[in-house]
Amino acid sequence: MPELPNLHAVFVIFLTGLAMFLFTKDRIPLETTGLGVLVLLVLWFFFLPYGNIQPADFFFNFGHEALVTICALLVVGRGLETTGALQPLASIMSRYWLDRPMTALFLTLIVGAVASAFLNNTPIVVMLLPVLVAVCLRAGRPPSKILMPMGLATLIGGMATTIGTSTNLLVVGIAADLGQRRFEMFDFTLPVLIAGGAGLLFLWLIAPRMLPVRKPFMSDTSPRLFSAVLYINEDGFAPGKTLSEIRARTENRMRVDRIQRTETLFVAKLPSVKLQPGDRLYVKDSAERLKEFEQALGATLYNVTDGEHPVGEDVPLETEGQQLAEVVITRGSPLHHRTLNAAQFGSRFGLFPLAIHRARSMQDVAGDLGAIRLRAGDVLLVQGSREALRSLRESGTTLVL
Repeated sequence: MPELPNLHAVFVIFLTGLAMFLFTKDRIPLETTGLGVLVLLVLWFFFLPYGNIQPADFFFNFGHEALVTICALLVVGRGLETTGALQPLASIMSRYWLDRPMTALFLTLIVGAVASAFLNNTPIVVMLLPVLVAVCLRAGRPPSKILMPMGLATLIGGMATTIGTSTNLLVVGIAADLGQRRFEMFDFTLPVLIAGGAGLLFLWLIAPRMLPVRKPFMSDTSPRLFSAVLYINEDGFAPGKTLSEIRARTENRMRVDRIQRTETLFVAKLPSVKLQPGDRLYVKDSAERLKEFEQALGATLYNVTDGEHPVGEDVPLETEGQQLAEVVITRGSPLHHRTLNAAQFGSRFGLFPLAIHRARSMQDVAGDLGAIRLRAGDVLLVQGSREALRSLRESGTTLVL
């Protein structure tokens, strides 16, 4: 009759299952789960010793060459992702998509696989993802038929060398610790070339035909934001009222960017400042709300670039070169587990959120967008200038599509 596992073995098995469960919870950071498991192991074996195993033994592998190498590759990958060092290569590849899409797809798979053999596949995917989405939109091709083959190609390439994946590194290190012959860097390359070559051909020729066309999950019907000017009329509600009073008149929904009193004088937008006839309030909101503000304050609505013709049926609101973009929240982002208000997203980047799509949900999130705590995988639909979007992309805090 086989021997039943002892108490320590049962605890370790239970702890492993608990860790796997917690890793699936977006609300709990991976770092918290990993550190918690380590602390529980140390405390368990400290209060309930087992054989020659000491609590300090659990820290021994922090100096293992495989772990050090993995961390070094992650640092290199993060550096490539943040600095955009591989962006010129992605730009060159994007030129072929409009003229030779099949050739471009094959080159993309090859480049992704080869690069992933020497780097972590995450920065490779991050580099290629915005480029592929952009060229798909320009060429009228569904991104769903290209992104999945590209991601799988990076996984195939990562298996070709001992440093291509963390799994390979751990296997090589453990084999050496057990006294086995040490694997060289390219020992895995030949079998991967045989199997991976067939896999890349499948991803190039067959997979795009098998994958369904998926519609974009972000709603494109969200109200657009417009920059406009509210001219304070003498017979309206606003003259003599403070800024806080007129914001209360609009149920605190109106956001005032600046107050212009004369051609050269701008007044500080303090809650106690009193408005005068002729003041111009620079605001930004949806067309429907701007008209509501105009009626509530008895003001006149103008475009920022046209101070002579009031906004109406013959003079529509202008967007002033505003662009839309989708922004993906990643685990390493400063926005992860924070709200847009707490992160001062609008003031830092000059972008305005229009909608939030929650990961693994079929609908966009409703309510006050600035008060919603963001999770990894959430997608923001934002509006702003080309310069603001470029600044957000270069900051490396999120993935801009």
